[in-house]
Amino acid sequence: MEHLESRGHNTPRRSSSRSIKRKKFDDELVESSLKKGPKKGFEPGQLMEKEREKEFTFKEKDKRPMSSMSSNVRPSRRQKKLKTPQVSKDFGRWRPTDDLALITAVQQTNDLTAVYLGVKFSCRFTLKDVQERWYSLLYDPVVSRLATMAMKQLPPDIVAAAQNNALWSTSEETLLANVRSVSMTSLEIFHKLLDNHPSVFHQCRSAKSLRNHWLLMRQYQLLADQSVPAGESNMSFSDAEEQINDAELLEAKDDGLEQELSVADRRHKREIRQLEEEIPKWQVVVDELCGQASANEFDLQTLAVLRGRLVRYLMRSREISVGRATADNQVDVDLSLEGPAWKISRRQATIKLKSDGEYYVINEGRRPLLIDGKTINLGSKAVLHHNSTFEICGLRFVFLVNQDLVSTAKENKPAT
Repeated sequence: MEHLESRGHNTPRRSSSRSIKRKKFDDELVESSLKKGPKKGFEPGQLMEKEREKEFTFKEKDKRPMSSMSSNVRPSRRQKKLKTPQVSKDFGRWRPTDDLALITAVQQTNDLTAVYLGVKFSCRFTLKDVQERWYSLLYDPVVSRLATMAMKQLPPDIVAAAQNNALWSTSEETLLANVRSVSMTSLEIFHKLLDNHPSVFHQCRSAKSLRNHWLLMRQYQLLADQSVPAGESNMSFSDAEEQINDAELLEAKDDGLEQELSVADRRHKREIRQLEEEIPKWQVVVDELCGQASANEFDLQTLAVLRGRLVRYLMRSREISVGRATADNQVDVDLSLEGPAWKISRRQATIKLKSDGEYYVINEGRRPLLIDGKTINLGSKAVLHHNSTFEICGLRFVFLVNQDLVSTAKENKPAT
């Protein structure tokens, strides 16, 4: 133990001669700065003025506007704005079909004025709009790229329709004008034109379209052999009218049509004769009343009359039906001609002349009848005399009998 103690006592302690440095707090910094004396070359008053200038400059920096401070702040991801390409304000008006028609027409004619006059766009554009759009398609990369992408997405049928309606170029019309106006309008001529000049005509041209355009050119006197020679004037409208033959305008006589018209005429005449023959067979004739009734209510064919306020029914048969006529039910005496009859049954009653010369009425409807003020219910019957009253659902009639004709019918008809 002694050996160890002597050994430990003699061993020197290792230590650093440097002082341990640690971070000072703000209050310690202030105290240490106060403890230090003035620097060389500065008086105490000058030192205080320097400190005041530092404090003043620090406050002035704090008073800077927020805009200048925020400009130095790095914006977050949400605050970043996506850069959108600058597109013309008229981009929405021009549809992909319009761009396709514009490009096709310019390739055909090389004339923007002709394109403006000949192409039918989806919107009414001015000549300036057409020029600006064409220049944008040529020189504006953003507009050109967007228009190209939109045209590529068009359906094939719309693209084919736009190309079929392409304007006709000058070279195409020159070749068509060389076809003589007196030649036959067969498709073989125009097939040969397409085969001989494939580079002149548009790829969507067909022989039929060539013939249609050639006929249009011939109509407007645009063919080569239709040109007016020098010294001759164009024909006026009056000159052309004098050359028209009116006899050529009349249609040729059609024997088949004439035969059909004659057959229809005979059929109509036969129907008229049948109707005239059926007039005496009518059971009831409706006659409108104008003012007061005439003294003679009957004619040579009327057995009885059911006379109302507006109309009278001339009965020319021994048995008639009374009620309300509908589309699927017809009666001899339609009481709806006299007034509102929606409560009356479709077959309300039957009036019959018996062999003894008396008229009987049988109620066949749900509504009761009033004969001379007496109620006649369903299934019951009553006698109708001359000047008897016939009432049903507010409609009132007077029953008149032609005694002379009834007695004659009684003698001729057998008893039933």
